[in-house]
Amino acid sequence: MAAGGASPSIVEFFGGEDGYRCGYCRSDTGNLSHGMWAHSMTVQDYQDLIDRGWRRSGKYVYKPIMNQTCCPQYTIRCQALHFQASKSHKKVLKKMLKFISKGDVSKVANEEEPMDSHIEDVATCDFPYKSESQVSQSELTPLAVDHSERVEDEDKDSGETKEEGNVEKVESDSVQICTDKDTPVPAEPSHSAKAAHAPPKPGKGADLSKPLCRKAKDIRKERKLQKLLQNQMGTVEGSQLQRDQAFLLQNSKSKTNQPKNIEDFVFVPLPDDAQHKLEVRVVRSSPPSSQFKATFQESYQVYKRYQMVIHKDPPDKPTINQFTRFLCDSPLEAEHAPDGPECGYGSFHQQYWLDGKIVAVGVIDILPYCVSSVYLYYDPDFSFLSLGVYSALREIAFTRQLHEKAPDLCFYYMGFYIHSCPKMRYKGQYKPSDLLCPETYVWTPIEQCLPLLEHSKYSRFNQDGKAVDEGRLKELGKVRVLHKRTVMPYSVYKKRRKGPSDEASVQQYASLVGQTCSERMLLFRS
Repeated sequence: MAAGGASPSIVEFFGGEDGYRCGYCRSDTGNLSHGMWAHSMTVQDYQDLIDRGWRRSGKYVYKPIMNQTCCPQYTIRCQALHFQASKSHKKVLKKMLKFISKGDVSKVANEEEPMDSHIEDVATCDFPYKSESQVSQSELTPLAVDHSERVEDEDKDSGETKEEGNVEKVESDSVQICTDKDTPVPAEPSHSAKAAHAPPKPGKGADLSKPLCRKAKDIRKERKLQKLLQNQMGTVEGSQLQRDQAFLLQNSKSKTNQPKNIEDFVFVPLPDDAQHKLEVRVVRSSPPSSQFKATFQESYQVYKRYQMVIHKDPPDKPTINQFTRFLCDSPLEAEHAPDGPECGYGSFHQQYWLDGKIVAVGVIDILPYCVSSVYLYYDPDFSFLSLGVYSALREIAFTRQLHEKAPDLCFYYMGFYIHSCPKMRYKGQYKPSDLLCPETYVWTPIEQCLPLLEHSKYSRFNQDGKAVDEGRLKELGKVRVLHKRTVMPYSVYKKRRKGPSDEASVQQYASLVGQTCSERMLLFRS
């Protein structure tokens, strides 16, 4: 029914009339947003929605009413392939490397603002739970598709195309992206490396069929790296091992006069007597994989301590139910594609294991064009490691690794940038980055946006006055509706509906999600 054989997205739209408490300026009712409950959602639909300013908290998907809300929240993305770590970023990476190698990092208070340590507004207010759906699962299972415009006789529905709503879902085990001491995700060797060169005739220059002369230091480093890989990856099949080695060696070769990138700090061979062992595992959280289930309790305890120490929650507040609904539940379907990442698309927890125990968890979505950061929580005992900044840098590096297998995946979405809240401006330090224009939904370099935001907390970034939203609603009749377990265009549903008209609500929904998503997703109507 949906592209790629996945079940279609099914949503309930709630509008956005009521104001909620703001987690930034503490206004009691100033936080205004439109919201919908997503019973299921394809990764492509969610990608298209976040490119129109939407964002999820658990299964609740919301879009700030930008020109009315107290603290406008602009979608921000980092161009991961062009990212250059700043001095402060490198300081954090060096600190972690020093801690793992020597264990002697001074536990001073860190100045860096951790990613989402200030919590997105969804964590500090309760609108996702007030708006939770009450619809039964049976009502959400489409049994038929009705494209008919003639609805005079409802008994003559025998011509409807029958489609099974329960499309078989792809089972996906969690994938361990990094093993001991941070061996990176497998990457395809570059095609250019395979190109053969014919040796030149004598006296016509260097013999390109022979390796270049190299420093003994580089050769020793490479041998050590190969030995390290063989020790770590003994159980991995040979072909995958070779790809891993090629990726690591390619990144380890000395780069003359080039600034170091994240990988130079993260994927480096550690001394044999390293004091600590850091391992990063990516486990699928929805549907929960066996590894996710096995580590659920430990992960929850880290979250509970984080909320109590960092956000001063009372001991009874961060319940398992809240943790599950906010950080584990996801409407995203697990999807796989031939040219997609090996772990597939969907929702994951990126677990940071230090000496055999979880010290931090990054909640992420892997989408067709990006890795989207949802949230981060960590063990407060390790605050001195600046885990918020470190995890953001690791997620950027992870995005670049996924790009090796999935060429379209090249951005790192950091949630919302809130210029009116000074503590939330740190996201602008991950450069180059873009903000989403709230009126035309085009990406604009953040440097062009900041002067406008200094002048007004709400601003249109697209300076072309004639530009309009290219994805805007054009045909309301084509909006797809799920009514009485039958899929139909809005034009048919409108004629069948009994009672007062709901056209204004459907029009608002379709305008916010755009024409493309409104024709793909199913809007549930009771």
